[in-house]
Amino acid sequence: MKSLDSMLSDLLADKKTVSRQLFLRRAGQGLALSGIAGGLAACQISLGQGKTDGVKPTSPPAKNTDPSKPEQPIELEAWKAETEQAAGPTPSPQPEEQRVGYAIVGLGHLSLDEILPALAQCKKSKVTALVSGNREKALKVAKQYGVPEKNIYNYQTYDQLKDNPEVQAIYIVLPNGLHAEYTIRGAKAGKHILCEKPMANTPEECRQMIEACKQANRKLMIAYRIQYEPYHAMIRDSIRQKKFGKVKFIEATNAQYTANPSHWRHVKALAGGGSLPDIGLYCLNTIRYALGEEPTEVMGYQYSTPGDPLFKEVEENVTWQMRFPSGVLANCATAYAAHENRTYKVLAEKGWMSMQPAFAYKGLSMKQSHAEGPVEYNEEPKIAEKNQFALEMDHFSDCIQQDKKPFTPGEEGLQDHIIMEAIYQSAREGKPVKLQKYDKLDTFRGTEPKRG
Repeated sequence: MKSLDSMLSDLLADKKTVSRQLFLRRAGQGLALSGIAGGLAACQISLGQGKTDGVKPTSPPAKNTDPSKPEQPIELEAWKAETEQAAGPTPSPQPEEQRVGYAIVGLGHLSLDEILPALAQCKKSKVTALVSGNREKALKVAKQYGVPEKNIYNYQTYDQLKDNPEVQAIYIVLPNGLHAEYTIRGAKAGKHILCEKPMANTPEECRQMIEACKQANRKLMIAYRIQYEPYHAMIRDSIRQKKFGKVKFIEATNAQYTANPSHWRHVKALAGGGSLPDIGLYCLNTIRYALGEEPTEVMGYQYSTPGDPLFKEVEENVTWQMRFPSGVLANCATAYAAHENRTYKVLAEKGWMSMQPAFAYKGLSMKQSHAEGPVEYNEEPKIAEKNQFALEMDHFSDCIQQDKKPFTPGEEGLQDHIIMEAIYQSAREGKPVKLQKYDKLDTFRGTEPKRG
């Protein structure tokens, strides 16, 4: 093979007759040879020095590698400094055959956009069946998520879930007005029930759901995802520990602009109400969760734009105040025809904590401020984002596996409905409404969810 110098000499000697194409081809060969030669030289130097000779890939040091204990996170060697935010324990999902199988009932926006994708992040939960009135859509979703065709049901064959051992729990993601019926039927089919919020349309329906699950010896949990979310847990801990002193005042707003008057949210028989039970409920339930107290008095106001087809049957705006036994006052607002806003702020003696957005599915953000002498500190705590739906489903699965009472059982949902009924009553009558007083904190909640 000719050297690069020799090839260039030949080209120069033939410069009168060589074609442009031949010149480029030969020049390219020369450049390639130059690169290869350089690479070989580098390899010879490296190999000669023994830098890579004999080096083999090795597995990093690890603990908890016993295959018989899949629930234990594998511990790899540390590599980050203690000043850096840790990623947390390695994921430790249960083996597929041990996870709780869910039938997802209703394939609307929430199921398709959030719940089914969240199952990929679950450690103890999996989808094993689908219930829908649209078989073609159900077949497509089944293919997407690996659900066998035999495990597709409609609302007429729903009760046949009792014969399917692959389903241990049912997640009801239907319009509010259908929650009671499908919870009761699901409990009679022998399945545990996870039901979306609001729990139902009325307190009486809630009581029927609780009783049906009790009679069937099945667990009932309401999907209050905020009560499983890390930022909200951090605020709750700060309140209980009096990190910034005693809490004095809380304000919360949840608003969005809806645009389809024929959607089930604007049909009272299906929705039960308007902005209050749909999105205002987050303000109410989050404050109850953070304080652990139950309000003793509420005062409500309600307004709907006259002639707006969106609000023929359900309300547009609701504002309300709540008084708590410790003296905390809360001011809340919810709206169905205002630009999206989801804010939450806790004011205490020595500081405040706030979130914006506070009630969204993802992208939550927190700020806090406190003073030490003449210096004020403003902070933005950062927590690794967790999928709220995965957290709530895995908590319910853990309660099923360990036979524990869910943190947000049916009684928690019932209490919210009792308070909302009082808010509506106050708005109608134009005066405050008293509520039953409870001395115990977290009166209606069950087992604390695992964190981390």
